[in-house]
Amino acid sequence: MCVKRGTVKLSTYTADVSGVCSALYELGGMVVIHDPSGCNSTYNTHDEPRWYDMDSLVFISGLSLMDAIMGNDEKFIEEIVRAAEELSPGFIALVRTPVPFMTGTDFEAIAGILEEKTKLPVYYFPTTGMHSYVKGVGMALEMVAKHMVQELEKSSKRRDDSINILGATPLDFSVNTTISSLKKALESEFHILSTFAMGSRPDEITKAGEASVNLVISSAGLPAARVLRERFGTPYVIGMPVEGLLTKAISLLKTGSRTGKCQVLYDRKKNQDRTDPVYVIGEAVVSQSLKEAIFQKTGMRVRVLCPLEAERECVAPGMILKKEEEEIRRELIGATMVIADPIYQEVCPPDCSFISLPHEAYSGRIYRKQIPDFLHIFSDLSLQSQ
Repeated sequence: MCVKRGTVKLSTYTADVSGVCSALYELGGMVVIHDPSGCNSTYNTHDEPRWYDMDSLVFISGLSLMDAIMGNDEKFIEEIVRAAEELSPGFIALVRTPVPFMTGTDFEAIAGILEEKTKLPVYYFPTTGMHSYVKGVGMALEMVAKHMVQELEKSSKRRDDSINILGATPLDFSVNTTISSLKKALESEFHILSTFAMGSRPDEITKAGEASVNLVISSAGLPAARVLRERFGTPYVIGMPVEGLLTKAISLLKTGSRTGKCQVLYDRKKNQDRTDPVYVIGEAVVSQSLKEAIFQKTGMRVRVLCPLEAERECVAPGMILKKEEEEIRRELIGATMVIADPIYQEVCPPDCSFISLPHEAYSGRIYRKQIPDFLHIFSDLSLQSQ
């Protein structure tokens, strides 16, 4: 899990290590976590709801104390080569954890040796376990956009109605119906080429450069969106089309496809009064989209508190970036309503109305059955005052 200082009653968010694994889970590669053992069990037990229903090559190196002290990289390399020969993955991903980070393992050199020995693409992700899943998913999807998406052929023509959905992993959207509902809702207007990286085959991902516009549904999808814009000139729309925002999202996607301009689904101009007593706590893009939907549906002004990393382009004025438990507790003094993962109720004022919105990357599987479909969030029975 992501390291967090001063945590007494709150949990910690999924770490960058698991973020990389989650983003690459369905793409046909072999992910190797270089660690004694703990990070793999944390990932498959708490962070990966697909673990028991969908096969994927995610391994742990089993780094021993002596290996760490003496730098026994040869053993690490040999085991990866042997596994690659037996399993024939499409690529190899090396994921760093705190131990090799502190001992200074030379992953760039190891990646070069592995490429020579296996003749496979090898990608190294400089994770540390000190950052959240947002950073890990972001760097993994950025790699996918750089290296797995094919160049456009000169004869190929883009479809004006073709899109990619970027930033989809179970860490933000779980394994309920949210992503399938989103795709079904958009398919009436667009041809969806791929979803980075949940629910799409690798061969669909390779065609992502043919899209006329991209939809970024979490801040972790923005690095990939920027790469696709640089490589193919593809504009993007930032925002999750939660219930009430679908029509606006479709309109912005069509405008982006026509004009080539990047846009944001939620309001980035208005700054609410600092005395607003209603809060949404969570990932930047999803929470700000929910804030916009709540305002449109009820007229209620909401403040967003984001305890995670957030790309500057995703942040609207007034969003609060606080990570420490005591900072969050102080911020919520005077709150009359909080919409957040149930664990956050521990630091809310006693007379505060609390609405449960479980987050897979925060409370794991504990409240998974209560995670709503974001396209039907206001009518979902699991979103009830506690």
